[in-house]
Amino acid sequence: MATKQKTVYACTECGGQFPKWSGRCPNCGEWNTLNEEITAPSRGGAAVGRAELCRIDSIDTQAETRYPTGMRELDRVLGGGIVPGGMMLIGGDPGIGKSTLLLQICGHLSESYKVLYASGEESARQIKLRAERLGVDKGELLLFCETDMDVILNAITTEKPDIVIIDSIQTVSLSEVASSPGSVTQVRECTGAVMRVAKREDIPVFIVGHVNKDGAIAGPKVMEHIVDCVLYFEGDPHSNYRMLRCAKNRYGSTNEIGVFEMRDKGLYEVENPSMMLLSGRPKNVSGTCVACTMEGSRPLLAEVQGLVSPTGFGNPRRMATGFDNNRLALLLAVLEKRCGYFFSNLDTYLNIIGGLRLDEPAADLPVALALVSSLKDKPVDEGVVAFGEVGLAGELRSVSGAEQRIAEAARLGFTRVIVPAHTLKTLTGSYDIEVVGAATLREAYEKL
Repeated sequence: MATKQKTVYACTECGGQFPKWSGRCPNCGEWNTLNEEITAPSRGGAAVGRAELCRIDSIDTQAETRYPTGMRELDRVLGGGIVPGGMMLIGGDPGIGKSTLLLQICGHLSESYKVLYASGEESARQIKLRAERLGVDKGELLLFCETDMDVILNAITTEKPDIVIIDSIQTVSLSEVASSPGSVTQVRECTGAVMRVAKREDIPVFIVGHVNKDGAIAGPKVMEHIVDCVLYFEGDPHSNYRMLRCAKNRYGSTNEIGVFEMRDKGLYEVENPSMMLLSGRPKNVSGTCVACTMEGSRPLLAEVQGLVSPTGFGNPRRMATGFDNNRLALLLAVLEKRCGYFFSNLDTYLNIIGGLRLDEPAADLPVALALVSSLKDKPVDEGVVAFGEVGLAGELRSVSGAEQRIAEAARLGFTRVIVPAHTLKTLTGSYDIEVVGAATLREAYEKL
């Protein structure tokens, strides 16, 4: 017997459901995130089918093929291309270029495959105007402007396209769910419905998702667990460069990034991101140091800038852009306690050039060197690159991917690289660059 409809209050941040409204979510602790929703009645009496079982050694994976997107940067992030039957979720700020990226890959894919582009945000004329600007006007590309998910699923089953794009999941809704489009229930149920069709028909699906004020994809976290790949499109709104970051990938490595440049004719790939991040670097100026970070399997060189100046207030100011503030406070404490460089009465500012965010511990050493360079007003040599984790005792700890980092620095013409002393024991090859080991933070600065 079907149950009656009932009212619940769902959290837009964590997806939790509660019988009563409250100002604060009991699960995640966020304020004013509970919205009223009406749950759909359950279907009772459904017949239970028999599952088809198969041995794992009988499954053939030799014929597995991937669809190339026409963009090497996107293929890198996806792990080599689009996997048949896979679901990819792309999130990002409004106007960052999500629809532009998907429409551009449609131009390449539609030459060899049948692509269905379902949009709930734009009309067919608007999509056509943008496609003409991007040069996407050929191939078998089917436009479908619809917000009813039942109609979209029926079109997928009828047309049997090779690739499906839904832009966006917050604009579509299922008629059997009694809540408004974009709600937690609608987003969860629509994603689940698309997933079932994609797996049954072996059709890859791209889903566009909006983000909330914290930068996470709007809707329940369960939506990210359903899909196979989660991509975040990031970028400084005042810059033309965009970064596509992979947060989850069942068919490849995570934390891979692709770098693009937004121009009048769409997104263009940046073949050498390190050169882009280091362009315009000042010469013979104190407070700058080049860091080598790993983004997935790719080493990237980025410029770290530090500025130290006397404070005009009772408490000195600490501000970091592209770096964790708590990690900055830790490094300042180590510099004072273990190295004798005092910042207690100085304002400290830190900036990572190019809109990149350095989250890995290998950025500790170049950040510390940039701050000491600004404190001493002594420039770091232009040909120096540094990487290494800083411990609370002031020691330098090894990090992974040392050989790839050193090779990237040598390829870009740098002459010296400062590394933790223990890293020298793990190196197996020879490099066209001087590798200098340091056991402590103070020793690293003295060897500059």
